[in-house]
Amino acid sequence: MNDETMTIREMCDAFDVTPRTLRFYESKELLFPLREGQKRLFTKRDRARLKLILRGKRFGFSLEEIRQLLNLYDMGDQGHTQLSRTYEIAQDRLRDMEEQRDELDRAIQDLKEQLRWGADMLASVKQNKKAAE
Repeated sequence: MNDETMTIREMCDAFDVTPRTLRFYESKELLFPLREGQKRLFTKRDRARLKLILRGKRFGFSLEEIRQLLNLYDMGDQGHTQLSRTYEIAQDRLRDMEEQRDELDRAIQDLKEQLRWGADMLASVKQNKKAAE
């Protein structure tokens, strides 16, 4: 490996992804490795893009959103458009995640109440069974 390019194996090791994942991102026009015959060589730009792709996926961005955001980098405005749009999407995603968390918190509370009821019912059944013996 040199400082300029990495092989697919080096990328997999560095980012804990599979070759299939890298080829998939390439097919979706998210990565653009150089080609030497069958060999793919990933540039510093590809590495930066992959880091952003993985972060975006972790935050729940769709691949299409990620692709559009990455493409905004080349707008020629020092990344202002890209940053602004990323910020907007991130705010929406955070709002969605908080709503999901709130719904999950409510579901957890409901389940706890049902478990308490179930424990009481089991104790009652056990007590009645002992009394009948």
